[in-house]
Amino acid sequence: MKVLVAVDDSDFSRHALAWALDHLFFLPSPAADQPAAEAEPRAELALVHALEPLRHVMYPVGPGSAVYGAPSMVESVRAAQAENARRLLDRAKRICHQRGVSAEAVVVEGEPRETLCRAADDMGAGLLVVGSRGLGAIKRAFLGSVSDYCAHHASCPIVVVKPPRDDGHRAHQTAS
Repeated sequence: MKVLVAVDDSDFSRHALAWALDHLFFLPSPAADQPAAEAEPRAELALVHALEPLRHVMYPVGPGSAVYGAPSMVESVRAAQAENARRLLDRAKRICHQRGVSAEAVVVEGEPRETLCRAADDMGAGLLVVGSRGLGAIKRAFLGSVSDYCAHHASCPIVVVKPPRDDGHRAHQTAS
């Protein structure tokens, strides 16, 4: 089975990757009576980063007016985005390697929610793992939710990893 983990530069994404490594790629020692050849094959891991489209580069030059960046400026910004994506995926691959898991890194271009679903379909994923910002229903409706979209549109099962509980915050709420 191929497992895709959506990776961005958020703590929520790092938490989702850690969850996937802890729960999906942990292999206990084989039982003494089970030959190594009968051990279940390990899942494949793909780290997927969605590179959001760059629509235009605009600079405000005064009240109510702006200037669009030159094509060379757009190319420069695009190159910086690509370099950031490469560094981000390299960091995620190092985390996987430290845990003894090999992973391929994939950059897809487009709106994250749509491109993650498309990548899962194109790569024949058996599972898509995404982090959650923990938005409430109203914020999710106004701001949008990648995880919510993927849960409804992905062609494979999806795991939405909730953010870790902030016990201090939770304790404050229950004390009130």
